[in-house]
Amino acid sequence: MKERVAKRIKMLSWAIGSAIGIFVLGFALFVHSIDGKNANSIAEPADGIVALTGGKLRIAQALKLLAQGKGRRLLITGVHPATNRRVLKEIAPKHGPLFECCIDIDHGARNTIGNAKAARDWATAKDFRSVIVVTSSYHMPRSLVELRRALPGLKLVPHPVTPRNFRIDAWWAYPGTMRLLFSEYLKLIPAMARFCFSELGRRMTPGTAPRS
Repeated sequence: MKERVAKRIKMLSWAIGSAIGIFVLGFALFVHSIDGKNANSIAEPADGIVALTGGKLRIAQALKLLAQGKGRRLLITGVHPATNRRVLKEIAPKHGPLFECCIDIDHGARNTIGNAKAARDWATAKDFRSVIVVTSSYHMPRSLVELRRALPGLKLVPHPVTPRNFRIDAWWAYPGTMRLLFSEYLKLIPAMARFCFSELGRRMTPGTAPRS
């Protein structure tokens, strides 16, 4: 009896240790995947541009890409209901005219899942096959996972921007950055689980192959 209990305790300890090891390894890979420098250019243009709100820098960078002709239209998703076009124009005044011709605003999304759904509806309505994704560098991995789940087959071109107070080069020395990374990693895990289950269901369902 004692041997059986000891064996179970040993197996449980091994399982817990393995889970912790996988968690730590995953976190290390997540941090390593984050680019600490802002993307200055895009190698190739896309049909559209999607900016996920969460900072003025994201919108300013997306407007810059649109002005450079990197996409035909820009979707700014997750905009606060009280924020109108006039307020958004103030972020980058020199790009103000673009709001009259080439920018769509989504006020409905409340999180990254909502951003992905808004992008899906927008890209589908415009018949876009590729989009540039603009969001913070630490938010990019989860954003791409949610967008790939919502829009399988759509080409995603990441364009990360790095907040001024975000220090990925020595994140362990900055409590704010460390907390932000850990929080984002905890959100990434269920996002990846949802993506895996979605992919499994899609592949098991006939007639759901992604468009190309």
